[in-house]
Order: sequence, then C-alpha cells, then structure tokens
Amino acid sequence: MKAWKRQGRGDRVRYVAVLERPEASVLRGLMGQVEQMLTGRGAESPDDELAALTGIRTGPSTPPDDPVLARLLPDFASSAEEDAGELSAALRSVREPELIEAKQAAIATVLATCPPGGGRVELAPSQAEEWLAAVNDVRLALGVALEVTEDMPEQLPADDPRADHLPVYHWLTWLQDSLVTTLTA
Repeated sequence: MKAWKRQGRGDRVRYVAVLERPEASVLRGLMGQVEQMLTGRGAESPDDELAALTGIRTGPSTPPDDPVLARLLPDFASSAEEDAGELSAALRSVREPELIEAKQAAIATVLATCPPGGGRVELAPSQAEEWLAAVNDVRLALGVALEVTEDMPEQLPADDPRADHLPVYHWLTWLQDSLVTTLTA
C-alpha cells in the first residue's frame, strides 16, 4: 500500500489508497474480530424494563474482563474523582451501548469500502474519519493482545510468539498515520 492521497476540492474531496490483496484480507479479518468482540459485549446488556418502556438502552455497569475490550471501552470517570467507581458504573451503563454502536458503524464503513480482494479505496471525508476511528480501534486491540509497550523493539526474536504479528501492528500504525497526515494536510 502506498500512502493515502487527497483528491478533488470542496464537496468533491476524496481520500484514495490502493490496498494489496493480503493487506485488505488482514484489515478485513481484524475488523471482523473486533466487531465480534463488540457484539459479544453488547449482548451482555442486562434486561431492563425501564429501557423497554423508554427506549433508552442500558449496558453493563462493570468494565469488561477482557483486556482488549477494556482498552476499547475504558472507564467513563477519572479514578481521581471521589465517587469514581459509582460514577463510572452509571456512565458506563448509559453510554457504553452508544459507544459500541459508534465503533460498529465505523467498522461497517471499513468493511463496506475495503475491497475483499484488494484494490482502490476511495473515501468521502466522513468515511475517512470512520476509517480512522476503526483502524485506531483495531490497532489498540492488537497492541493490547501483543502487549506492545513504548520500549518494545521494532522486531522481536524469531522465537517470540508475537514476532509474526508485530509487523501487522506497525503497518496499522503507518496506515493510521498516513490517513491522519492526509486528512490534516
């Protein structure tokens, strides 16, 4: 893949890139995995009679046990606040369904615009922002799964089980940076 490019002006601005078949396959696969995790978390929502009457959805009040989901769905209140636990639980219960829905919508945009066999991707500005959000989520999820740290080397020893996956993390970082650079140019 080459860096994203901006084409057109005004209402006709488009962001364009070409993905190779393996890149599109990896990206679509990772998007699907994160989407499945989010769907599973959304299914954990409690039955709420008030929600059924008002249409206000509620989600779990406790953070996810899975570290990847915990990274994607962080606490909603600062731990420095006096009532942080109760406040975070209340905010999570009310806001998490919306957050999951927004993340799923961004993933759906990527899956709808990323050709399964690779090829040209052409995005309207709003779609480019959705891509940015979804790529960021996938990158964060993979970073947690690989236990990426700031002091981690660019390459891991061949016998490290994460060695084959770290280049994908670096590629996602580059993809995200390229899109941010193009959007802000």
